[in-house]
Amino acid sequence: MINEKYIVDEKGETIAVILDISEYRKILEELEELESIKAYDIAKQSGDEVIPFEQAIMEIEQVKR
Repeated sequence: MINEKYIVDEKGETIAVILDISEYRKILEELEELESIKAYDIAKQSGDEVIPFEQAIMEIEQVKR
């Protein structure tokens, strides 16, 4: 369960949220996992050539240099 706190402006409108750092990190981890799933789904639908994981990592590392 997320225990959030809100910051409001002088009009009473919510302008920010305060979270415990552990909750924030958990949310970030879950977002990263969702991004990976989304990228996988997009790649699978693209119909592109399938290459081994190791080869993909090597190609990514070459681009980074």
